[in-house]
Amino acid sequence: MNWYVIGVILLILGPVLIGLGAKHERKNNEPPQLVQYGFLSAIVGAFILLVQLFSIAAALLIFVLVTGVVWVLDKFVLAKKRGEARPSDWVEYARGFFPVILAVFLLRSFLVEPYQIPSSSMRPGLVVGDFILVNKFAYGIRVPILNNVVIPVGKPQPGDVMVFNYPEKPSIDYIKRVIGTPGDTVEYRGKKLTVNGQPVPTQAAGQLQYAEGVYLIDNQQFTEKLGEHVYNTLQMDVPEVNLAEVRDFPFRENCRYDDEGFSCKVPEGYFFMMGDNRDHSADSRYWGFVPDKYIVGKAFLVWFNFKQLGRIGTKIQ
Repeated sequence: MNWYVIGVILLILGPVLIGLGAKHERKNNEPPQLVQYGFLSAIVGAFILLVQLFSIAAALLIFVLVTGVVWVLDKFVLAKKRGEARPSDWVEYARGFFPVILAVFLLRSFLVEPYQIPSSSMRPGLVVGDFILVNKFAYGIRVPILNNVVIPVGKPQPGDVMVFNYPEKPSIDYIKRVIGTPGDTVEYRGKKLTVNGQPVPTQAAGQLQYAEGVYLIDNQQFTEKLGEHVYNTLQMDVPEVNLAEVRDFPFRENCRYDDEGFSCKVPEGYFFMMGDNRDHSADSRYWGFVPDKYIVGKAFLVWFNFKQLGRIGTKIQ
C-alpha cells in the first residue's frame, strides 16, 4: 500500500469537497457535510504525509504547533476583531482539534504508546496482530523528537522487550529483546546464547507449530532465562546467522562472524537486540546495535488482538 499516494489524494480531495460543500446552505449554523468531510480528508491526508516524511511523533508535534498557534490567535486577536460573528470553519476546526491533539501528544510522548506486532520475530510470546502497550518513561523521561533523556528513571535491562527506532530507517519502530547492554559481549554459537562468558540458562520445551501465510512452520521451543525474565524462544535446524545478510553497520569491527555463529562487544551507549523467534528475526546480528537515542520504551502488555481475544491482558515476559 502506497501511503504517499493515499495522503496526496486525501489532501487534494479536501479542498475540492470544501469548495463543493460551500455552495450548500448551512443548517443550524453547522457546515454542510461535504465541508466537514473536506476538512477531515485534508487533515488525515496531511497527517499521513507527515508520518511518511518524518514520524508519528513529529507529525503530532507539527499538528500541535499549528493548531496551537491558531487557538492562541483566535483567543487573543481574531475573537476581538469578529465580535459576535461566528469564526471561520478553519479556525473552528483548528480550535477544536488543539486540546485533543495536545492530549494525545503528551500521553504518547511521556506515558504510554500503542504498538502493533507486524511479524513473527517475537514468537511465541508475541504474535502477529497483537496490540501492545509501551511504557515511555521506563527508560527515562525524554524530550519528544530529540529523544534525549532529561530525567533518568531506569535503563534497559537484559531480557527486557523493547520497542525502538530501526537504525537503518528511524521512522520505523521495531520490537526485540534486549540481549546485550553497553560493555557486554554477546556470543551465539551452536544455538547457545552466551553473555559475558556465561551461558544463558536454557531448557527444551517441546515443539511448536504456527501458521505463516499458507505454510505451517515447525520449531523446537526452549525456555530461556535472562536477567529477571523467563520466556520461550523458537529454533529451526538452520545456521545461526545468514552471513550473506550481515550488513556493514556502525561498530561492525566489534563483531566476529563465522560458520558457527558470532560474537559482538556492545559499544557504550548501544544495545544488542534479538528476536525470540531466533531463525526468523532480522535483528542486531544483521543490522547492528541500537543507540540509546533510538529507544521508544519497554513493552509490557497485550491489550488487544482481533483474531485471538484470549490474548487480551497478556503480560509481556
